[in-house]
Amino acid sequence: MAAPGFDVNAVRTPYYIVDESLVVKNLEILKSVMDRTGCKILLAQKAFSMFALYPLIGRYLSGATASGLHEARLGREALGKENHVFSAAYRDDEFDEIVELCDHIVFNSFAQLARFKDRALSKGKKIGVRVNPECSTQGHGIYDPCAKGSRLGVTADNFRPELLGGVSGLHFHTLCEQNADALIVTLDAFERKFGQYLNGMEWVNFGGGHHITREDYNIEALVRTVNDFKARYGVQVYLEPGEAVALNAGYLVSTVLDIVDNGLKIAILDASAACHMPDVLEMPYRPAVLGAGFPGEKRCNYRLGGPTCLAGDVIGDYSFPEPLSVGDKLVFCDMAIYSMVKNNTFNGMNLPAIAVKKQDGTVRTIKSFGYEDFKGRLS
Repeated sequence: MAAPGFDVNAVRTPYYIVDESLVVKNLEILKSVMDRTGCKILLAQKAFSMFALYPLIGRYLSGATASGLHEARLGREALGKENHVFSAAYRDDEFDEIVELCDHIVFNSFAQLARFKDRALSKGKKIGVRVNPECSTQGHGIYDPCAKGSRLGVTADNFRPELLGGVSGLHFHTLCEQNADALIVTLDAFERKFGQYLNGMEWVNFGGGHHITREDYNIEALVRTVNDFKARYGVQVYLEPGEAVALNAGYLVSTVLDIVDNGLKIAILDASAACHMPDVLEMPYRPAVLGAGFPGEKRCNYRLGGPTCLAGDVIGDYSFPEPLSVGDKLVFCDMAIYSMVKNNTFNGMNLPAIAVKKQDGTVRTIKSFGYEDFKGRLS
């Protein structure tokens, strides 16, 4: 079983491989939105931090956004364009370095704003406040910043307009893998609750979660929405998607190590849900496998699981046109995002290598891992 356009045996499994041509396809869509609206689109590194591709990304996007010091440093060093940061709370001993690295610094509370803003403004940085429109448009509670009791963003009841001196913009982030209709609903709530504070602001950041490069995404609605908002308020609009940059542009390639039958056939792989694709357990979701279908859709049914001791290290149930055999390669789709940035070495599992399929069709291993990567984290 082979993934489109590359030899699955080119790299020792497990490995992630990102197709440059597919990334470019996504970047061209994002660039077209920027061109048609004048908005600026940033790479949200929390979803995709494969910095070997930052020079390519930098040809299309306006910069990067970070969730803390290390991502901010990576964005500055590897991309070198606009560099934004938001953190739920900044550490005093890191903040001065963050100020040196970042152009826009967004605060999660007015207490943090009051504590740190003078240090940022003295260096000529733009500062903003993240707000919470209290408008849930999704069903994934763990990823819903507007869920009841959320720690993210200032609600209208807690907003302190008297403390906005020096603040040049507002930020909201409420979406997760959603279409433009969810943005439109959220923006209405944002304007009703916070629109009165936009007079004199320079910018508004619409956050991430915009699945702009998904096949069914309503780009025309997004373009209209951004242009209409800019016309109403005269501000620079930012979007900071992470997934959209590398959506459907990467794979995780694994090998079948064994097949057992405990009432159903189970293929044990050298790739782990717990270690290599943790969103499968956290979200949860069922990643597509090339050539496979849902249970019963094809002739041969299998549960796919990892080799760790965690009983729940299960990727999901699939069907295949032919029986699986030890040594077969299985290719999981859409594995560029929230995979490399979240993987771990539980049980001493090796981290998957990272490879890229270049636009000329060649495959190049960017990074491989071993025992020292496991040991070096622990003591």
